[in-house]
Amino acid sequence: MSAPTPVRFGVVGSGWRAEFFVRMARLMPERFTCTGVVTRTAERGAQVEAAWGVPTVRTVTELVTGDLPGAGRSPDRPELVVTATPWPVTPDVVRELVDASVPVLAETPPAPDVEGLRDLWADVGSAGLVQVAEHSPSMPAHQARRALVADGVIGEPTSVQVSSTHLYHAVGLARRLLGAGRGPATVHARAFTAPLVDPVGRDARTGATSPQPARTLLATIDLGDGRHVLYDFTDNQWHNPLRANRVVVRGSHGEIVDDTVTRWVDERTWLTSHLVRRQSGIEQDLDGFDLEHLSFDGRVLYRNPFAGARLADDDLAVAHLLDGTGAWVRGDAPAPYPLADGCQDHLLGLAVEESARTGEPVTTVAEAWADA
Repeated sequence: MSAPTPVRFGVVGSGWRAEFFVRMARLMPERFTCTGVVTRTAERGAQVEAAWGVPTVRTVTELVTGDLPGAGRSPDRPELVVTATPWPVTPDVVRELVDASVPVLAETPPAPDVEGLRDLWADVGSAGLVQVAEHSPSMPAHQARRALVADGVIGEPTSVQVSSTHLYHAVGLARRLLGAGRGPATVHARAFTAPLVDPVGRDARTGATSPQPARTLLATIDLGDGRHVLYDFTDNQWHNPLRANRVVVRGSHGEIVDDTVTRWVDERTWLTSHLVRRQSGIEQDLDGFDLEHLSFDGRVLYRNPFAGARLADDDLAVAHLLDGTGAWVRGDAPAPYPLADGCQDHLLGLAVEESARTGEPVTTVAEAWADA
């Protein structure tokens, strides 16, 4: 049987997040091909070409037609395009790609504000061409937790506590774990400030040794039908090693607390087990450092399909998004994260910020994408 054809994708944008996608093609050329990157200037294009090893162009039209320097024509057309652009720019780029009938994987959020989300949905929602690169639910540990919930190990899921990532990322993860739809929700939020040492930033260690004021945002999100979310995020929690990740999923018959699973078995028995990560490359294991799988009571819940690329969990999530979107484009898999879900996640994230700012509860309504 012949090997599958690599997923061919283009990228609009050349910032930090864009490089995550291009890196997947560099590490796994048998799985992914980056056909080109759109940059605003030739100077930035030259920098990208030298650093990333991919051709660049200045316009979306050049990218989607395969009109790339030194390349052929139709073979260089991307199957899909990733938009990794600033928030205000993303909606117009998405519209341009949809107008060209090109499938899109839009970085989060798909539009900056509520009106922008509504306008974007009105313009492109019915096309069915837009997915959103919400990576949090695709991380290996979260995929394993989702599998446990789907298998009914903790009964009916009722609540999620997320202290890990921010706003729309946290909302997207919680809604996936709960199997929640896109209906009305009520948000109560408050912000608090407390001292915290912040030793690591996005790019490097900061050298900080003294605590500085850091904001923590706490919120409850009532999704209806007895399901709710407790949101807890401190400034720079993604990078600060002094604030650990914490995810709790509670159900009618037990709960998952990070990697610990406690569940009811019968009227006399309740058990506690653990999610176990199998990592190669430790001590005398000479296969190289790589995630192999995540298991629960001897059953594999997640197996790394990108073994050998030696990816961090966040990179694995990106690879899953590219792979899933490519399979969707080819008609081989369902939509990985439709625009309607990306809009709902950001809608609720914006409601969290509004409630914290005003001190009042915010209730969202069923938007046009609710039943998409």
